Amino acid sequence: MAPKSLILFTCGILLFLNSQLSFSQSLSIMTKQTYIQPPFLSIGDTIAIVAPAGQLGSKSEAVDLAIKQAQSWGLNVVVGANILEAEGHFAGADDRRLSILQSLLNDPSIKAIWCARGGYGSMRIMDELDYMSFTKHPKWFIGYSDITAFHSQLHKLNYESIHGMMAVNFENEYSEIETSISSLYDALFGNVLKFHFDPSPQNQNGSVTAPVIGGNLTLLSALLGSKSTIDYTGKIVFLEEIGEYMYQIDRMLQSLKRAGVFEKCSGVLVGDFSNIKKNSPEFEKSIEEVIVEAVGRKDIPIAFGFPAGHENENRAFYFGKLATLLVTKQSSSLEY
Repeated sequence: MAPKSLILFTCGILLFLNSQLSFSQSLSIMTKQTYIQPPFLSIGDTIAIVAPAGQLGSKSEAVDLAIKQAQSWGLNVVVGANILEAEGHFAGADDRRLSILQSLLNDPSIKAIWCARGGYGSMRIMDELDYMSFTKHPKWFIGYSDITAFHSQLHKLNYESIHGMMAVNFENEYSEIETSISSLYDALFGNVLKFHFDPSPQNQNGSVTAPVIGGNLTLLSALLGSKSTIDYTGKIVFLEEIGEYMYQIDRMLQSLKRAGVFEKCSGVLVGDFSNIKKNSPEFEKSIEEVIVEAVGRKDIPIAFGFPAGHENENRAFYFGKLATLLVTKQSSSLEY
């Protein structure tokens, strides 16, 4: 090969390698994605309680108790005008719920939006929401279950949010939800969140530090392929569910698997799977078995038994914030 040709060939190889390095560096930056943290609350701030999905029916007492709880923290409380309205399954018509939620998102004086309940209805209005004002004055968005839809939108916009109890949960005895209440206070006011929970024989040991994302399995599955699908790359995926048949749970997990969720993630955190219906014939696999089978990897930690979901002990924690998941034979922990 002539010297000139050799030089050109060598330069070409170097340019190719440099382009591959740049791509690798870009991928590394993508997997280290950071989310924007809304300001923590202080005494005198205002929190809004809103019903963006299912109706609350006769649960006005639970809403009153939630208001009193927020006031005991030194907060002012604004309540969405539709809080006890009912139109079929929903807390008012779609445009009514949308308009009220939008006004609260736009209001810079409101520092947190606390959903009164989930149920169903978030997906019917989520695409009409405008987050322009929210991005100028970020605020905490709080809820779980059907509220996973809004959490997913905020993830796409790179904002942190709070998976935590809702106003409807105050229909339970205070002693049964006290830890959920105290953890929500800690999350809102910026106190350190550390969770230590019992190990499970089905856990996969390991440690990873990454943002936590996820939510209700039904919603995560329903959002696949939409513009609200979460980027799971390098994240700890939290999962919880209630009231589904085992075969439905398995199908949704397989949908996440087929979409590459478990190939991309760096850990799996499993909360409550409550009131699971029995198949006929029997499914003959446990929740733990179908999750481990769907994840299909031994190189990432999987922790079962995290105290969050549809049970009374529903500890509040952050979506989007970096946390360390540590799973050993002796214990499991999640620390921010």
